[in-house]
This record gives sequence, C-alpha cells and structure tokens, in this order.
Amino acid sequence: MKQIPYDVFAAGCPSRSAFLHIFSRWGVLILARLQEGPARFGTLARSIEGISERMLSKSLKLLEEEGLVYRRELEKRPPHVEYGLTDAGARIAEGILYVIQQLYTVMDSRGSTLSRTEKSCEEVSME
Repeated sequence: MKQIPYDVFAAGCPSRSAFLHIFSRWGVLILARLQEGPARFGTLARSIEGISERMLSKSLKLLEEEGLVYRRELEKRPPHVEYGLTDAGARIAEGILYVIQQLYTVMDSRGSTLSRTEKSCEEVSME
C-alpha cells in the first residue's frame, strides 16, 4: 500500500487547510445537510439554524475550492443556484454522519450529560 505524503498535524501540510474548512463551525453541518441531496442556497440557510447568509456563502465557497461541494446554475427564470456534494464530499459527509450518529448514541446512553444544559432539543427549538 502506497503511503500518502500528508500529515494533518504539520502546520504547512495542505491537508491542514482542507481539514480546517471541513471541520469548521459550519463546514461539518453544511456537508452533513447536503448528504440528503442537492439544495438551493435559501433551503440550506433555513435548514441550518444559526448560520448567517454571509457565513453560508463563505463556507460554501471554501468547500467548493476544496473540491467537496459543487455549485450548479439552473436554467430557470429567475436564475437558481443549487449546491451538492462531489464524490469526495459525499465520502467525507458519510464519515461526518457516522460521527453525528455516534454522538447521539453516546448522549442517549449518558442521559445527555455531554450537554451543558438540561434542555432537550425540542425545548431549545421552541424558544
């Protein structure tokens, strides 16, 4: 097996930049949401609570530069733009969804003690 010459722990390694974009505050959530299928900008903005349009735009641009997300202009009137995962993005998103599912499992087994609050997700979303 050929060894890959990347080391995410080395400051100058190009994998560090991709890692930071993927695991940024919003990158993880964008990739996980796009795992459900391509979506328009507004749909993404509404489905990821707390993200501003500016941060969504910036994060999508960075993920597109890393080759994980594609941007497609649809021929409609008015013009629409759709975002989706590339093959590489889908592989990364699959791993992210696995981590999210493991988090939920651990939280269930510990009675949500990983959270700083006693509120459930439903209580938080109603506020």
